[in-house]
Amino acid sequence: MATLKDVANKVGVSVATVSYVLTGRGSVSKEMTQKVLDAVKELGYRPNRKAQAMRTGKSKSIGMILPDLTKPYFPHLAQKIESAARQQGYAVLLVDCQNEVESEPEGFELLVQQGVDGIIWFPMGQEMPVNLKTLNCPLVLLDLVELNGYDSVHCDFIKSASMQAEYAYEMGHRRVGLLAGPQNIESARERRKGFLQGAEGKLDIVWDLEVPFSTELTDEAREALLARDVTMVICADDLIGIGAMSALQENGLHVPEDISVMGCDNIPWSTLVSPKLTTINQPIEAIGAEAVAILTRKINTPDSTARSTKMDVDLVERESVRRLS
Repeated sequence: MATLKDVANKVGVSVATVSYVLTGRGSVSKEMTQKVLDAVKELGYRPNRKAQAMRTGKSKSIGMILPDLTKPYFPHLAQKIESAARQQGYAVLLVDCQNEVESEPEGFELLVQQGVDGIIWFPMGQEMPVNLKTLNCPLVLLDLVELNGYDSVHCDFIKSASMQAEYAYEMGHRRVGLLAGPQNIESARERRKGFLQGAEGKLDIVWDLEVPFSTELTDEAREALLARDVTMVICADDLIGIGAMSALQENGLHVPEDISVMGCDNIPWSTLVSPKLTTINQPIEAIGAEAVAILTRKINTPDSTARSTKMDVDLVERESVRRLS
Protein backbone atom coordinates (compact mmCIF):
# COMPACT_ATOMS: atom_id res chain seq x y z
CA MET A 1 0.00 0.00 0.00
CA ALA A 2 1.39 3.39 -1.03
CA THR A 3 2.41 5.87 1.66
CA LEU A 4 2.79 9.65 1.82
CA LYS A 5 6.53 9.13 1.41
CA ASP A 6 5.94 7.13 -1.79
CA VAL A 7 3.87 9.98 -3.22
CA ALA A 8 6.47 12.54 -2.17
CA ASN A 9 9.28 10.54 -3.81
CA LYS A 10 7.23 10.13 -6.99
CA VAL A 11 6.73 13.90 -7.35
CA GLY A 12 10.08 14.91 -5.88
CA VAL A 13 8.74 16.99 -3.03
CA SER A 14 8.68 16.72 0.74
CA VAL A 15 6.13 14.68 2.69
CA ALA A 16 4.94 17.98 4.18
CA THR A 17 4.07 19.31 0.72
CA VAL A 18 2.00 16.22 -0.06
CA SER A 19 0.28 16.59 3.29
CA TYR A 20 -0.48 20.26 2.56
CA VAL A 21 -2.12 19.33 -0.73
CA LEU A 22 -4.25 16.56 0.78
CA THR A 23 -5.36 18.58 3.81
CA GLY A 24 -5.79 21.92 2.06
CA ARG A 25 -3.32 23.58 4.41
CA GLY A 26 -0.28 25.62 3.54
CA SER A 27 0.44 27.31 0.21
CA VAL A 28 1.11 25.02 -2.76
CA SER A 29 0.97 26.11 -6.39
CA LYS A 30 -1.81 24.83 -8.63
CA GLU A 31 0.74 23.09 -10.84
CA MET A 32 2.35 21.24 -7.93
CA THR A 33 -1.03 20.43 -6.42
CA GLN A 34 -2.09 18.74 -9.66
CA LYS A 35 1.18 16.77 -9.81
CA VAL A 36 0.62 15.50 -6.29
CA LEU A 37 -2.98 14.56 -7.01
CA ASP A 38 -1.93 12.74 -10.19
CA ALA A 39 0.67 10.78 -8.20
CA VAL A 40 -1.88 9.94 -5.52
CA LYS A 41 -4.18 8.53 -8.18
CA GLU A 42 -1.41 6.66 -10.00
CA LEU A 43 -0.03 5.04 -6.85
CA GLY A 44 -3.45 4.32 -5.39
CA TYR A 45 -2.65 6.15 -2.17
CA ARG A 46 -5.40 6.00 0.46
CA PRO A 47 -5.12 8.19 3.56
CA ASN A 48 -5.26 6.46 6.94
CA ARG A 49 -8.14 8.30 8.56
CA LYS A 50 -7.32 7.04 12.05
CA ALA A 51 -3.77 8.30 11.76
CA GLN A 52 -5.02 11.61 10.35
CA ALA A 53 -7.46 12.01 13.22
CA MET A 54 -4.74 11.42 15.79
CA ARG A 55 -2.44 13.89 14.04
CA THR A 56 -4.92 16.66 13.21
CA GLY A 57 -7.72 16.15 15.71
CA LYS A 58 -10.16 15.91 12.79
CA SER A 59 -11.92 12.69 11.74
CA LYS A 60 -12.93 13.96 8.27
CA SER A 61 -16.40 12.63 8.99
CA ILE A 62 -19.71 14.38 9.60
CA GLY A 63 -22.92 13.12 11.15
CA MET A 64 -26.44 13.38 9.78
CA ILE A 65 -29.61 12.92 11.86
CA LEU A 66 -32.84 12.50 9.87
CA PRO A 67 -36.39 11.80 11.07
CA ASP A 68 -37.55 8.82 9.00
CA LEU A 69 -35.98 7.15 5.97
CA THR A 70 -39.26 5.44 5.03
CA LYS A 71 -40.47 8.85 3.80
CA PRO A 72 -39.07 9.51 0.31
CA TYR A 73 -37.94 13.08 0.99
CA PHE A 74 -35.26 11.99 3.46
CA PRO A 75 -33.39 9.32 1.45
CA HIS A 76 -33.24 11.81 -1.41
CA LEU A 77 -31.87 14.48 0.92
CA ALA A 78 -29.40 12.04 2.51
CA GLN A 79 -28.05 11.08 -0.90
CA LYS A 80 -27.44 14.72 -1.86
CA ILE A 81 -25.72 15.50 1.45
CA GLU A 82 -23.51 12.42 1.19
CA SER A 83 -22.52 13.30 -2.37
CA ALA A 84 -21.65 16.88 -1.44
CA ALA A 85 -19.70 15.73 1.63
CA ARG A 86 -17.74 13.15 -0.36
CA GLN A 87 -16.66 15.85 -2.80
CA GLN A 88 -15.23 17.73 0.19
CA GLY A 89 -13.39 14.62 1.41
CA TYR A 90 -15.78 13.80 4.25
CA ALA A 91 -17.40 10.50 5.13
CA VAL A 92 -20.98 10.61 6.45
CA LEU A 93 -22.44 8.73 9.41
CA LEU A 94 -26.24 8.59 9.19
CA VAL A 95 -28.72 8.20 12.05
CA ASP A 96 -32.31 7.33 11.10
CA CYS A 97 -34.60 8.22 14.01
CA GLN A 98 -37.35 6.01 12.54
CA ASN A 99 -39.98 8.62 13.42
CA GLU A 100 -39.20 8.32 17.15
CA VAL A 101 -38.37 11.58 18.89
CA GLU A 102 -36.58 9.74 21.69
CA SER A 103 -34.03 8.50 19.14
CA GLU A 104 -32.69 12.01 18.56
CA PRO A 105 -30.62 12.30 21.77
CA GLU A 106 -29.33 8.76 21.21
CA GLY A 107 -28.31 9.80 17.70
CA PHE A 108 -26.38 12.82 18.96
CA GLU A 109 -24.62 10.70 21.58
CA LEU A 110 -23.65 8.08 19.01
CA LEU A 111 -22.23 10.63 16.58
CA VAL A 112 -20.28 12.44 19.28
CA GLN A 113 -18.82 9.09 20.41
CA GLN A 114 -17.71 8.47 16.83
CA GLY A 115 -15.83 11.75 16.87
CA VAL A 116 -17.53 13.44 13.93
CA ASP A 117 -16.28 16.90 13.04
CA GLY A 118 -19.80 18.31 12.70
CA ILE A 119 -23.48 17.35 12.46
CA ILE A 120 -26.33 18.13 10.05
CA TRP A 121 -29.66 17.73 11.85
CA PHE A 122 -33.24 17.73 10.56
CA PRO A 123 -35.29 18.12 13.79
CA MET A 124 -38.56 16.26 14.30
CA GLY A 125 -40.09 19.06 16.36
CA GLN A 126 -39.31 22.12 18.42
CA GLU A 127 -37.99 20.35 21.51
CA MET A 128 -34.22 20.25 21.82
CA PRO A 129 -33.16 16.65 22.58
CA VAL A 130 -29.81 17.64 24.08
CA ASN A 131 -27.99 20.67 25.41
CA LEU A 132 -26.52 21.72 22.11
CA LYS A 133 -23.69 23.63 23.79
CA THR A 134 -22.28 20.33 25.08
CA LEU A 135 -21.80 18.91 21.58
CA ASN A 136 -18.36 20.48 21.11
CA CYS A 137 -18.77 20.33 17.33
CA PRO A 138 -20.46 22.54 14.72
CA LEU A 139 -24.15 21.98 13.95
CA VAL A 140 -26.23 22.90 10.91
CA LEU A 141 -30.02 22.72 11.16
CA LEU A 142 -32.34 21.86 8.30
CA ASP A 143 -35.97 22.98 8.00
CA LEU A 144 -35.73 25.45 10.91
CA VAL A 145 -35.55 29.16 10.18
CA GLU A 146 -33.32 29.89 13.16
CA LEU A 147 -32.34 28.43 16.52
CA ASN A 148 -30.18 30.06 19.17
CA GLY A 149 -27.68 31.41 16.68
CA TYR A 150 -26.97 28.09 14.97
CA ASP A 151 -26.49 27.87 11.22
CA SER A 152 -29.57 26.72 9.32
CA VAL A 153 -30.72 25.96 5.78
CA HIS A 154 -34.38 26.01 4.89
CA CYS A 155 -36.73 26.70 2.01
CA ASP A 156 -38.87 29.80 1.70
CA PHE A 157 -41.90 28.20 3.36
CA ILE A 158 -44.03 31.35 3.19
CA LYS A 159 -43.40 31.74 -0.53
CA SER A 160 -44.06 28.07 -1.33
CA ALA A 161 -47.50 28.17 0.26
CA SER A 162 -48.44 31.59 -1.10
CA MET A 163 -47.54 30.23 -4.55
CA GLN A 164 -50.03 27.41 -3.96
CA ALA A 165 -52.74 29.98 -3.19
CA GLU A 166 -51.83 32.09 -6.22
CA TYR A 167 -51.86 29.06 -8.51
CA ALA A 168 -55.27 27.94 -7.23
CA TYR A 169 -56.64 31.40 -7.93
CA GLU A 170 -55.08 31.58 -11.40
CA MET A 171 -56.61 28.20 -12.28
CA GLY A 172 -60.07 29.56 -11.46
CA HIS A 173 -60.61 27.91 -8.08
CA ARG A 174 -62.35 29.88 -5.34
CA ARG A 175 -63.57 27.35 -2.76
CA VAL A 176 -60.61 25.36 -1.44
CA GLY A 177 -59.69 23.08 1.43
CA LEU A 178 -56.36 23.13 3.27
CA LEU A 179 -54.66 20.04 4.67
CA ALA A 180 -51.98 21.69 6.81
CA GLY A 181 -49.14 19.70 8.33
CA PRO A 182 -48.49 19.23 12.07
CA GLN A 183 -48.51 22.66 13.66
CA ASN A 184 -45.86 21.72 16.22
CA ILE A 185 -43.39 21.79 13.30
CA GLU A 186 -42.13 25.21 12.25
CA SER A 187 -42.15 24.53 8.50
CA ALA A 188 -45.79 23.41 8.66
CA ARG A 189 -46.78 26.52 10.62
CA GLU A 190 -44.95 28.75 8.17
CA ARG A 191 -46.59 27.06 5.18
CA ARG A 192 -50.05 27.47 6.69
CA LYS A 193 -49.26 31.12 7.40
CA GLY A 194 -48.08 31.65 3.84
CA PHE A 195 -51.17 30.02 2.37
CA LEU A 196 -53.54 32.11 4.49
CA GLN A 197 -51.69 35.25 3.42
CA GLY A 198 -51.78 34.29 -0.26
CA ALA A 199 -55.45 33.32 -0.12
CA GLU A 200 -56.66 36.46 1.65
CA GLY A 201 -59.24 38.27 -0.46
CA LYS A 202 -59.01 35.68 -3.23
CA LEU A 203 -60.00 32.25 -1.93
CA ASP A 204 -62.71 30.95 0.38
CA ILE A 205 -61.01 28.40 2.66
CA VAL A 206 -63.95 26.11 3.42
CA TRP A 207 -61.95 23.91 5.80
CA ASP A 208 -58.49 24.06 7.33
CA LEU A 209 -57.38 20.78 8.91
CA GLU A 210 -54.18 19.65 10.60
CA VAL A 211 -52.91 16.26 9.46
CA PRO A 212 -49.59 14.36 9.79
CA PHE A 213 -46.97 14.45 7.06
CA SER A 214 -48.15 11.07 5.81
CA THR A 215 -50.29 9.40 3.16
CA GLU A 216 -52.50 8.19 6.03
CA LEU A 217 -55.11 10.90 6.51
CA THR A 218 -57.22 11.48 9.60
CA ASP A 219 -60.89 10.46 9.56
CA GLU A 220 -61.84 14.14 9.71
CA ALA A 221 -59.73 14.87 6.62
CA ARG A 222 -61.23 11.96 4.69
CA GLU A 223 -64.75 13.11 5.53
CA ALA A 224 -63.94 16.65 4.41
CA LEU A 225 -62.57 15.39 1.10
CA LEU A 226 -65.68 13.37 0.38
CA ALA A 227 -68.06 16.23 1.22
CA ARG A 228 -67.27 17.71 -2.21
CA ASP A 229 -67.75 21.27 -0.97
CA VAL A 230 -64.47 22.48 -2.47
CA THR A 231 -63.02 22.36 -5.99
CA MET A 232 -59.39 22.10 -4.93
CA VAL A 233 -57.38 20.72 -2.00
CA ILE A 234 -54.08 22.33 -1.01
CA CYS A 235 -51.69 20.00 0.83
CA ALA A 236 -48.74 20.92 3.05
CA ASP A 237 -46.56 18.26 1.44
CA ASP A 238 -46.65 15.67 -1.33
CA LEU A 239 -47.29 12.71 0.97
CA ILE A 240 -50.50 14.39 2.14
CA GLY A 241 -51.36 15.16 -1.48
CA ILE A 242 -50.84 11.53 -2.52
CA GLY A 243 -52.95 10.39 0.44
CA ALA A 244 -55.71 12.81 -0.56
CA MET A 245 -55.73 11.57 -4.16
CA SER A 246 -55.84 7.97 -2.96
CA ALA A 247 -58.78 8.66 -0.62
CA LEU A 248 -60.70 10.40 -3.39
CA GLN A 249 -60.04 7.66 -5.95
CA GLU A 250 -60.96 4.91 -3.49
CA ASN A 251 -64.39 6.53 -3.21
CA GLY A 252 -65.01 6.83 -6.95
CA LEU A 253 -63.94 10.43 -7.40
CA HIS A 254 -61.56 11.51 -10.14
CA VAL A 255 -58.60 13.85 -9.88
CA PRO A 256 -58.66 16.48 -11.29
CA GLU A 257 -62.06 16.10 -13.00
CA ASP A 258 -64.05 16.05 -9.74
CA ILE A 259 -61.56 17.76 -7.46
CA SER A 260 -58.05 19.16 -7.92
CA VAL A 261 -55.13 18.39 -5.59
CA MET A 262 -51.83 20.20 -5.12
CA GLY A 263 -48.82 19.13 -3.05
CA CYS A 264 -45.53 20.64 -1.93
CA ASP A 265 -41.86 19.46 -1.94
CA ASN A 266 -41.68 17.63 -5.30
CA ILE A 267 -40.62 14.26 -3.88
CA PRO A 268 -39.82 11.45 -6.37
CA TRP A 269 -43.20 9.79 -5.70
CA SER A 270 -45.04 12.84 -7.07
CA THR A 271 -44.36 11.66 -10.64
CA LEU A 272 -45.21 8.00 -9.94
CA VAL A 273 -48.87 8.52 -9.02
CA SER A 274 -51.68 8.96 -11.50
CA PRO A 275 -52.37 11.73 -12.23
CA LYS A 276 -48.90 13.16 -11.64
CA LEU A 277 -48.98 15.62 -8.78
CA THR A 278 -48.71 19.37 -9.31
CA THR A 279 -46.45 20.68 -6.55
CA ILE A 280 -43.91 23.22 -5.34
CA ASN A 281 -40.30 22.16 -5.84
CA GLN A 282 -37.73 22.26 -3.06
CA PRO A 283 -34.17 22.29 -4.49
CA ILE A 284 -32.98 19.29 -2.46
CA GLU A 285 -29.59 19.04 -4.16
CA ALA A 286 -28.90 22.71 -3.45
CA ILE A 287 -30.08 22.32 0.15
CA GLY A 288 -27.70 19.40 0.72
CA ALA A 289 -24.77 21.18 -0.91
CA GLU A 290 -25.38 24.37 1.07
CA ALA A 291 -25.66 22.48 4.37
CA VAL A 292 -22.34 20.73 3.74
CA ALA A 293 -20.66 23.97 2.62
CA ILE A 294 -21.79 25.78 5.76
CA LEU A 295 -20.77 22.89 8.02
CA THR A 296 -17.28 22.53 6.54
CA ARG A 297 -16.81 26.30 6.80
CA LYS A 298 -17.79 26.08 10.45
CA ILE A 299 -15.43 23.15 11.02
CA ASN A 300 -12.52 25.10 9.55
CA THR A 301 -13.53 28.46 11.03
CA PRO A 302 -15.38 27.75 14.31
CA ASP A 303 -15.79 31.44 15.19
CA SER A 304 -17.53 32.37 11.93
CA THR A 305 -20.88 34.10 12.30
CA ALA A 306 -23.95 31.86 12.18
CA ARG A 307 -26.32 32.43 9.30
CA SER A 308 -29.79 31.36 8.23
CA THR A 309 -29.90 30.48 4.52
CA LYS A 310 -33.24 30.60 2.71
CA MET A 311 -33.52 28.59 -0.52
CA ASP A 312 -35.90 29.59 -3.31
CA VAL A 313 -38.75 27.40 -4.59
CA ASP A 314 -40.62 27.06 -7.89
CA LEU A 315 -43.88 25.69 -9.27
CA VAL A 316 -43.98 22.28 -10.94
CA GLU A 317 -47.17 22.08 -13.00
CA ARG A 318 -48.35 18.54 -13.81
CA GLU A 319 -51.75 16.86 -14.10
CA SER A 320 -53.59 17.01 -10.77
CA VAL A 321 -55.09 20.50 -11.06
CA ARG A 322 -57.89 21.37 -13.48
CA ARG A 323 -58.44 24.88 -14.86
CA LEU A 324 -61.98 26.06 -14.15
CA SER A 325 -61.87 29.32 -16.09
